[in-house]
Amino acid sequence: MQVLMNQLRLAKARLSPGRAIVGALLIGPVAGAFLAYGAVAAQDANEVRIDNFVFNPAELTIAVGTTVKFVNHDDIPHTVVDKNKAFRSKALDTDDTFSFTFANAGTYDYFCGLHPHMTAKIVVK
Repeated sequence: MQVLMNQLRLAKARLSPGRAIVGALLIGPVAGAFLAYGAVAAQDANEVRIDNFVFNPAELTIAVGTTVKFVNHDDIPHTVVDKNKAFRSKALDTDDTFSFTFANAGTYDYFCGLHPHMTAKIVVK
């Protein structure tokens, strides 16, 4: 019985309110970081990054009604222009964005109006 009482005293000491608060303060930011990473990863699914004169991904398949965000991570301006004139962005400087909602099914081939060799496509199903 004495061994059990000693074990209970040790457990009680380990679970003091001060230690619980310190534990929560240490674990809280880690849990928050994982949640934030999940939210960012979900947002990136419908994002096209412009970097090093390339649209990435080069082909993106989405559902009708999806909004795609184009983000310029290059250090020079780029534009996003649909070959069939469904959309056209202004010149996007570094970290500027352009969003477009794809209301109709089809294949949207697009390019950079300033650098026409940059091409990519979005398939809307």
